Amino acid sequence: MSLSAVPLPPVAGPDPAKTSSEAALGCLLVAGAAIAWSTGGALTRFVEADDNWTIVFWRSVFAALFLIGFMLVRDGPRGTWRLFQNMGLAGVGVAICFATASSCFIIALSYTTVANVLLLQAGVPLFAALISWVLFRERIGAATWIAIAVVIAGVAIMVSDSLDGAVSPIGDMLALLIAISFAIATVITRRKAHLRMTPAVFLGVAMAACFASMMADRFAVDARDFGLLFALGAVNLGLGLAFFVSGARLIPSALAALISTLEPVLGPVWVWLLHDEVPAPRTVIGGAIILAALLVHFGWEYSRQRRAAARWS
Repeated sequence: MSLSAVPLPPVAGPDPAKTSSEAALGCLLVAGAAIAWSTGGALTRFVEADDNWTIVFWRSVFAALFLIGFMLVRDGPRGTWRLFQNMGLAGVGVAICFATASSCFIIALSYTTVANVLLLQAGVPLFAALISWVLFRERIGAATWIAIAVVIAGVAIMVSDSLDGAVSPIGDMLALLIAISFAIATVITRRKAHLRMTPAVFLGVAMAACFASMMADRFAVDARDFGLLFALGAVNLGLGLAFFVSGARLIPSALAALISTLEPVLGPVWVWLLHDEVPAPRTVIGGAIILAALLVHFGWEYSRQRRAAARWS
């Protein structure tokens, strides 16, 4: 009997059930990140410190402490060290992106309005999709493009009450840099899905803390603000970053960026609940449009994956 007559074992293809479960987990983790990030505005309202760089410094320090503690508990000292060794240039790139985004956010707000920043940040899914398509030919479905367009329109409606004729080129360019940095970090995290990017975001917030330490007028805060800044660092920033880099590696870049737009939708809800500040009608309408677009898109993706799994079974 010749070797050519020996039947070869079938080549195992991707397991649709596993792929579907990983995608669902990725969506949940990125949504969890958006929920954590959305608490930032409401918590910051309670902080009495008037130096923004002091806030950035302590927020970044506590985020760094949370992230290093998270890695030590999950992976142990040796495992954590290996994560830093393995992150390579991709991890450094993600760190620079997150350090740039977190630092530019504060600077941008001193030149332009929150509305302008939010409007430009709504372009993150678009930038992530374009970068993935141009550089890596990652296919972006028509449904995702439609959802991105609807989300941008929803954010535009949300912030339309706050937009004015004053345009600051510096502020708006910084806001654009925030969106592009976040999109690049999302794409790198997805392309290097075999790497855990938790050490990269730790490095990013550590870089932001170092930069803020050079800009802050003082570091002393009272006990109340210290507790609030701990929550802002550990929960709002640290936990959010840990969720995001864990989930973004499991789903397409455009989808991860799209889900993260839950942040501006949920932000006014926390302010309403904690500060009794009723959102403006356009904020509610725009938020409802974004939420509906995301829910419809998730439902379509779930249905598509179920059909794919049925064909493989």
